[in-house]
Amino acid sequence: MKLIIINGPNLNLLGSREPETYGKESFEAYFSQIQFQFREIELSFYQSNIEGELIDEIQRADKEFDGIILNAAAYTHTSIGIGDAVKAISTPVVEVHISNTFSRETFRHSSYISANAKGVIIGFGLQSYDLAISSFLPK
Repeated sequence: MKLIIINGPNLNLLGSREPETYGKESFEAYFSQIQFQFREIELSFYQSNIEGELIDEIQRADKEFDGIILNAAAYTHTSIGIGDAVKAISTPVVEVHISNTFSRETFRHSSYISANAKGVIIGFGLQSYDLAISSFLPK
């Protein structure tokens, strides 16, 4: 099984950005842990701060991967284009958020992705990615 994690803007700053909200661990360190934890899965990772690059990566990942784990970060709430990209592909997408977006500013309560996602995981810190990966495993 091949899965890709696609992270959006500012997630390259995990570990230093608002550690009270996002934790103190970098995504690179965390990614090494989940690669070890889920050795039976071929995991890839992509991050960009640029909306169009995220759309390109979602489209590229279609049919190349068995699933996409997408944390579009702030673009979740603003990007019709990313929402349309998720709707346009056949590869299942799980939307992930590290923080509980519903306990934050009101604008973070909406998503252009959720309606076309296989599922949504919100608020479990970096463990949200573990849960998303597990959702693709056979029952």
